[in-house]
Amino acid sequence: MTHDVLLTRRKALGLGVAALAAPFIATQAQAAEPAVLVELFTSQGCSSCPPADRLAASLKGRPGLHVVSLNVDYWDYLGWRDTLAKPEYTQRQMDYAHTRGDNDVYTPQMVIDGKLHVVGSNQADVENAIATAAKTAIKTAISLQATDTEIVVRLGDGPAIEEATVWLMAIAPAISVKIERGENSGSNITYHNVVRNLTPAGMWTGKSATLTLPRKGIMLADCKSCIAVLQKGKVGPVLGLARWDNPAT
Repeated sequence: MTHDVLLTRRKALGLGVAALAAPFIATQAQAAEPAVLVELFTSQGCSSCPPADRLAASLKGRPGLHVVSLNVDYWDYLGWRDTLAKPEYTQRQMDYAHTRGDNDVYTPQMVIDGKLHVVGSNQADVENAIATAAKTAIKTAISLQATDTEIVVRLGDGPAIEEATVWLMAIAPAISVKIERGENSGSNITYHNVVRNLTPAGMWTGKSATLTLPRKGIMLADCKSCIAVLQKGKVGPVLGLARWDNPAT
C-alpha cells in the first residue's frame, strides 16, 4: 500500500491510536433537524480501539447524530486480519488527512462532520468536536428513499459549489467478532453501526438533482439502514445527511 500520509501508531500507542426482508413499500427519510456525522476509524488489530468502539455505541442513539464505524486494514500485519475492514475505508481516512492537510492518520480516530478529527476514545474531545460541528450542521435539503429495487437520493437547490460528492453508507446495526490473534487476542468485540458498503452515488453542484441506483449490491444482507452523505469535494465538510431505515426490521 503506497500513501504519502504518515501512519502514526495509535497516535501512537499512548493516545489511542436482512438479507433485506421481502418486498416492502418505499419509504423516505429526510434530515429535518441539523445533524452531525461521526465516523469512527477503528481496527480489530488495535489494542487502543475498544474504548472508542464502546464510546461510539453510547453515542449512536443520540438525536442529531449519525454515528458509524469503518474498520481499516493497515494493522492487519500485527497478526490478525480485520474481518470488517476494506481498503476503501482506509483510503477514505487517508483522503480526509490529505484534504485537511495534516496527514494525520491513526486509530482510533473519529472524524466529525468531515472536518474535525479527535482521538476516538477521548470523550471530552469528541463531545467538544460534536458541539462545534453542530453549530454549522446540515445546510442542504437531502432525502433518501428506498424500494425493493432502487435507492433514490434527492437533493434540493443550494449555493453554487464547484463539486460535491454524494456517498451511500450501507449500515449493519451491530456485529460481534471473536478475535483470535493480534493485540486483542481472546477478546469478543461488538462494533456498532458498521459501514458494510461505501458507494459514491453521484455529484452535486448546487442545483436540485435526483440520483437513482440499483439497491442490489449496495445493501448487503446484514444491512438494515443506509445513510446518504453529501460532502464538499471528495471527502470534505459534510453539507447534508439523510438516513433510511428498513421498516421490515
